[in-house]
Amino acid sequence: MAIINRIGEFGPDMAAWRQHLHTIPELNFDCPKTAAYIQERLAEIGVDEVHPGIAQTGIVAIIEGQGDGPTIGLRADFDALPMSEETGLPYASTHAGKMHACGHDGHTAMLLGAAKYMVETRNFSGRVALIFQPAEEDGGGGEVMVQEGIMERFGIGEVYAIHNAPGLEAGSIHTRGGPIMAAADVFHIHVTGRGGHAAEPHTSIDSIVAASSIVSGLQTIASRNHDTLGTLVLSVTQFHAGTTDNVIPETAYINGTIRTFDTAVRDMAVRRLTEIAEAQAKSFGCSAAVKIDYGYPPTVNHDKQAAFAATVAAEVVGESAVSEATPIMASEDFSYMLEARPGAYLMLGQGDSAGVHHPKYDFNDDVAPIGASFFARLVETAQPVDR
Repeated sequence: MAIINRIGEFGPDMAAWRQHLHTIPELNFDCPKTAAYIQERLAEIGVDEVHPGIAQTGIVAIIEGQGDGPTIGLRADFDALPMSEETGLPYASTHAGKMHACGHDGHTAMLLGAAKYMVETRNFSGRVALIFQPAEEDGGGGEVMVQEGIMERFGIGEVYAIHNAPGLEAGSIHTRGGPIMAAADVFHIHVTGRGGHAAEPHTSIDSIVAASSIVSGLQTIASRNHDTLGTLVLSVTQFHAGTTDNVIPETAYINGTIRTFDTAVRDMAVRRLTEIAEAQAKSFGCSAAVKIDYGYPPTVNHDKQAAFAATVAAEVVGESAVSEATPIMASEDFSYMLEARPGAYLMLGQGDSAGVHHPKYDFNDDVAPIGASFFARLVETAQPVDR
């Protein structure tokens, strides 16, 4: 692996930064301790500008290169998850019920490491905008930062991000042009019938029977309304009805998620879900009210930028350690930044570990110098100094 030697030298710094962040996980937009720590490190590193308070606790820092040129954006998320940690590590969470279980602490450390090197060398033209983002897990901090104008305010022309990937070879890098992560939408179906005594079902209109039929009908959307070679996931994840054994409940509730890579497929799934719910409920004498909470759109890499990122990655880790990513049905709010500007999202293998969102997960500090080297080489290659 051809990581940058200087970045390798301060690998221990990145590990220390990351492990400290791991002890102070914060949620959504409410990340004051995390933001303060990042700003302290940026001051030590000596970046040229620090702009805090974007999307509440988000930060954009600027590093000036040599001479005129464009501005490239590099993004790291830094929020945690509302779950309890079970790692037993000496640097485990000190905030009860909160945990860095997705490696955002590692993403932040990698970007800080790249910043430290780029401030020392400034071996690029134009500028780099370091984007430290809250609320990826919930709240859409990426969307808020875009809405608050970071692309225009800082003149960002392209934008890139890395996410760690448990289960993939440590240090390997994976990306692709086109969709790499899915849109994530939530549906709520409230079924209303007429309650009554369970011993006299003929006097009732049974919401449970109607709702059960709806659940069965929803399974046909992916299997009968969608091309079997395409990608669509529709999962029912909650079904609630009734309170006791001798009452037929008046209402039932169905909840679940729709995951898609394509807007047309997304629209079709929502349309068919609504049609099935309303028609099935009506066939039993009930009514159904459907509500859709639209989440993050699909994360779609731009072909040119994804190919360029893969070329840079091969220079850092070798061609054999770079491959085309398999799209996954999880979602990511970097999608909003890729809607605003060309760029690419990449996966960095972190080896055999617990999966993300698992109480025993921990970021692999050994791969941080690789991610930081990729960020630095990306900038140097995209914006070379005119000699």
